[in-house]
Amino acid sequence: MSAPELERPMTADLVTLAEQAALTGELVEAARCADEVLASEAPVADLVRAAHVLAGVHAHRGMLADAAALHAWVAAVAPSGASSAAAIALVGTGQELPTCPADPSRPAPPTLRTGADGLVGKAIRASVRPAGSASALSDLTRAAAMLECRATPVLHDDSPAALGALVALHRGEPDLARTLVDRALAADLGGAPYRRRHLLLRAWADMAGGDLLAARAGLDAANARPEPVHARDELVAVALEAGLVRRAGDTRGLLAVWSRAREAVLRHAVDLWSLLPIGELAVVAGRLGQLAWLAPHLQAGDELLTALGEPVLWAAPWHWCAFLAAVAADDPPAAQRHAAHLAEGAADVAAHAGSLALVLSRAARTWLRVLAGDVDADDVSAVAGSLSDAGMAYDGARLAKEAAVRTSDKRVLAAMLNLARGILAGPTVLPTTEAAPAEPDAPVVVTPSPRPGVLSDREREVAELLLDGLTYREIGDRLFITAKTVEHHVRGMRQRLGSESRTDLFADLRASLAG
Repeated sequence: MSAPELERPMTADLVTLAEQAALTGELVEAARCADEVLASEAPVADLVRAAHVLAGVHAHRGMLADAAALHAWVAAVAPSGASSAAAIALVGTGQELPTCPADPSRPAPPTLRTGADGLVGKAIRASVRPAGSASALSDLTRAAAMLECRATPVLHDDSPAALGALVALHRGEPDLARTLVDRALAADLGGAPYRRRHLLLRAWADMAGGDLLAARAGLDAANARPEPVHARDELVAVALEAGLVRRAGDTRGLLAVWSRAREAVLRHAVDLWSLLPIGELAVVAGRLGQLAWLAPHLQAGDELLTALGEPVLWAAPWHWCAFLAAVAADDPPAAQRHAAHLAEGAADVAAHAGSLALVLSRAARTWLRVLAGDVDADDVSAVAGSLSDAGMAYDGARLAKEAAVRTSDKRVLAAMLNLARGILAGPTVLPTTEAAPAEPDAPVVVTPSPRPGVLSDREREVAELLLDGLTYREIGDRLFITAKTVEHHVRGMRQRLGSESRTDLFADLRASLAG
């Protein structure tokens, strides 16, 4: 045996090094070792172990299709080494699950890992079937509980707790998502590779539930983790940041986040488990006039859902985000198209009362009527409340604000603004910061949302002229004050009325002057 061969570790040892590196979050080293084994003439058992490691690395790095290819290869060359959890990558990229007949002479032992893998595979398959989300959530919860009992972490393409949180969020149940990831964090489920992911999904559940203070704290905690940041976590983190800034009404802040979001999207291929963050970024892109840039990724999401048969659990929130993006971009045909998709999804689950698909379908119809100037206060109130109950309080408040802007009835206008304020008067609301540009990495200072108040005589004068379309300089000339003083009055009115954007401010001023 030559000296280089003596120095070269045995493939079994190299696989062990790959597994250890992966479980400590050193994914680059794990990929290097696993790939070296796969490129060698190693025993099949070592090749299978290396393939599973490299598949997990690919998933973390936003390349789930590559992970799926490895699982398909394992199923072809060593069916006994295939894992039910391969469904994470295969279904997640719209592919068929291979049939791997069990060897009756060597049945797999019923260990915690094989039990959890079986539950994960069952849950993933259920999640893409009509009315399968409840059983999927149950099986993922049980899988996570099984793995909590293991002495050593398990490397999967994703953790069952993270997948369960995604199912819960897509069902409109952020409280359940929060509970799942809280347990995972307490048990350190999956170890280093999943700590940041669990923190980010916990923060996302807080954002969906309306607790923006907690969401911001969770995002900060995730960003402070010492482990290397990989593409999947980077995408969720920047989309969560964008979601918080959007809910603060901070357009300048969105522009700063968008430049980072573009980089994160380029590094992550679209898969089923990334639809949530990409959907949030689509809404931001619509608001910023950047939908054309994101179009290839949105098309990839549409094609993935089509390949899976438009599973309502995953398709309804996706089309809702696309609908909101089209509304923000003032693209009525696209809004109509996604509203039609939502209606089709609602028809598939019409027998299941309380389904999020039903809520979103009705919300899209009501929103389109409001945009056409048809404001039914009772309908808007009911729909906004349903959105809020489903973890979409911000969207419910936006609908109420849109109705306020488009009604000519002063009583309805006041009622819609009160409805929006009531929905947003949850645990905490991040303030708008449009008056001053924010540094991209600066922490957001959070204060309670200001309550509406009575305008002073001078503020009423400024408000009337502002609504007439005058600039700050023209208002200052008319009132014999400086443009800077006018800006100061406008900022004060905006803070007192709790207006999130310029459109909101105009609606709030109309209501205040009418009163």
